[in-house]
Amino acid sequence: MTVRAERAGETREQILTAAERLFAEHGVFAVSNRQVSEAAGQGNNAAVGYHFGTKTDLVRAIVRKHTERIERIRRRRLAETAGSDEVRDWVACLVRPVTEHLAELGNPTWFARFGAQVMTDPVLRGIMVDDALSSPALVEIIGELKRCLPELPPDVRAERRAMTSHLMVHMCAERERALAEEAPTPRAGWHDAATGLIDATVGLWTAPITLSTPERPHAKEAGDD
Repeated sequence: MTVRAERAGETREQILTAAERLFAEHGVFAVSNRQVSEAAGQGNNAAVGYHFGTKTDLVRAIVRKHTERIERIRRRRLAETAGSDEVRDWVACLVRPVTEHLAELGNPTWFARFGAQVMTDPVLRGIMVDDALSSPALVEIIGELKRCLPELPPDVRAERRAMTSHLMVHMCAERERALAEEAPTPRAGWHDAATGLIDATVGLWTAPITLSTPERPHAKEAGDD
C-alpha cells in the first residue's frame, strides 16, 4: 500500500467515526458534512464528499462497516446452533451477534444509537433494511424460526419480525445511551442485557394469536339521525 493510499484510508476511517458519533447524538440530517469534516480533523470541508459522495453514501458506509463484523458473528453462532428445534436458540442467534459486537467495541459506542436514528428516518431506513435482507446468515436464522413456529400465519410472522427489529434496535440504543451518560442500567453487561432481550423476544414469538374480528359499527349517539 502506498503512503497516499494509507493516508486516504486513515482519513476515511476518521470521517466514519466522527460521522457515526454525530449522527448518533444529533440525527443524520441535523449534521452537515462540514461538521463531520471538522470533527474528523479535516481542514478541507469537502472531505466527506470527496471520500464518500453523498450523505446517504456515508450512512451506507457506516452501516457496512459494522454489519460485516456482525455477519461474521452470526455465521459462527449459526454453525453452533445448527439442528436446534428451540425457538430460544434461534432468537439468541438474532440478538447476540449485535450485543456481542457492541461489547467488543468497548465504551463509548455509537452504532446502536446511530441505527435507531437511521431506522426512524423514512428516507434512510431502507439502507438498514436492505443490508439486513442481503445477510445470508440472517435470512437462514429467520427461516429456522419459521421452521420452529410453523403454526404462525404469514401476517403474524411478519408483524412479530417487525416487532423484534424495533425491540432490538431501541433497547440496544437505550442501553448504549445510558452507558455513555454513565447512568444506571438494568443489566450489568451486554451479555446479560442480551439475555433479557432474548427472554422478551421469545415471549413475543411464542405469544398466543388472537384472530382479527370485524369491527362493530359504533352505536348511534342520542340525537343522531
